[in-house]
Amino acid sequence: MSYASKYRPKPLTDIFTSDTDIDRRQCTRTVPMKVLLLGCGRTGTASMRAAMKQLGYVDTYHMMNCSIENPPDALLWMDALRAKYDGVGEPFTRKDWDKLLGNSQAVCDWPACAFAKELIEAYPEAKVILTGRDVDSWHASTMRTVYWRVTDPELRILSHFSWAASMYYPMLKKFFDTFFEGDFPNRGKEVFTRHYEEVRNMLPKEKLLEYRVTDGWEPLCKFLGEPVPNSPFPNVNDNNDFVTRSKRRNRRQMLNVAARWLEMIVLFGLALYLIFYVQWHLF
Repeated sequence: MSYASKYRPKPLTDIFTSDTDIDRRQCTRTVPMKVLLLGCGRTGTASMRAAMKQLGYVDTYHMMNCSIENPPDALLWMDALRAKYDGVGEPFTRKDWDKLLGNSQAVCDWPACAFAKELIEAYPEAKVILTGRDVDSWHASTMRTVYWRVTDPELRILSHFSWAASMYYPMLKKFFDTFFEGDFPNRGKEVFTRHYEEVRNMLPKEKLLEYRVTDGWEPLCKFLGEPVPNSPFPNVNDNNDFVTRSKRRNRRQMLNVAARWLEMIVLFGLALYLIFYVQWHLF
């Protein structure tokens, strides 16, 4: 049984978050996949997403797509991770990737970086960019942001009650347990370095752009064949408020859970009232 079969529709009481509820199992590709950005998260991927949008690309799929935008996506990512690392289910084919990424012309960040080989094989026509960063600063940034999120006790508890967290958190933890071999603090740098070397060896140099967001528009646009915008290159630095935003989302998800419990209590009370009302008047 696929993990995606655990999908459940979004509760009507989830009113404190603006998550969408799209079951991608029913989707197909609507726009061509053009660019694979296969560097790890925390290498300027949020800035790259904004830059690609500015260049006219229809959505660059990012971890945010399944963490705060459409949580059911996490179920398909979990299927992909289980197939690759646990041998559970069939490995994703282009048809499967088209379901998950069909509305996007580019993909970046994690968990996509774990599927560099698979995505290159699925979309041989796409251009490949490897966003990079100094490994030490990358590791430090990830430790205080995304790895903090992996170990966030509030999110772990919420995953047992919240519609969105129940899909997103298991996938996030699975990604770190597999791609980073279950020990990000001690093995993260080694995995990062190995990943970049593996991607370099998958493609001829002329088909790969190694890029840092500090390089600006010129090398990116030259590689993509796009005109250079007149505006500055986007700088989306969420490092400083990542924890604050994550805690804010926790609180909103808690309110969603409370609203659902309140609904259940009200419905239970109403049912009791109707039972006693009928018994009182008929008997």
